Amino acid sequence: MSSRAADNADPAHILVVDDDKRIRALLSRFLVGEGYRVSAAANAAEASARLSELVVDLIVLDVMMPGEDGMRFAARLRASGAPLSEAPILMLTARSELQSRLQGLEAGVDDYLGKPFEPRELALRIASILRRTRPAQRLRDELRIANFGGFSFHPGTGVLRRGDAAIRLTTRERELLAALASGQVISRRAMALRAGEAEASERSVDVEVARLRRKIEPAAHLLQTVRGQGYRLILDAPGAETTEHRAQQ
Repeated sequence: MSSRAADNADPAHILVVDDDKRIRALLSRFLVGEGYRVSAAANAAEASARLSELVVDLIVLDVMMPGEDGMRFAARLRASGAPLSEAPILMLTARSELQSRLQGLEAGVDDYLGKPFEPRELALRIASILRRTRPAQRLRDELRIANFGGFSFHPGTGVLRRGDAAIRLTTRERELLAALASGQVISRRAMALRAGEAEASERSVDVEVARLRRKIEPAAHLLQTVRGQGYRLILDAPGAETTEHRAQQ
């Protein structure tokens, strides 16, 4: 394992998108060896599904893929407004023309690496992108507060409050709330993976959600089950006063 991984207690999660199975496997093995967590997708449709389930820090994206190519996928992702629409993208391509590189930048990619490439150059470029983007993302997470039904949850500190009173949470409950704090539908698989658990532990998410609902009474109805998809926390509208706040005035 690389020295970079040994020094990093919170390894970045990278999504590799390439239609070539051999290249996906090679890149995945190399990046795992560099200390990253890695998921993979064979095409744009599979990548979209992955991004609806996982929280990733960077996307390594091939240009030439059947169906929707990398350029169109990057442009669609940037325009989607989805939680990961701003995830940094490192694009891989056999094309070396300036026009292709400009098209990639116009689509919203962060960096460009032509094939063939040296693995160490890939690692250095990824590390450079993450140095720029991860601190900013952590700061956004720390500043964002999720308000719902008289409760407030601070993802950066993991503190849940009802008014001025802090509610004690277990580590898993903090992980679940952190996943739900975006207000988006989060799958059971994504919630299990966020905690570093195996897919076999997905069923335990239902039990943990039930326990969390008991702790957030009377706002438990805001932690909704979305049939066939997962869970969603209904957040207060920005600037809205809660019923509890109005009652105290």
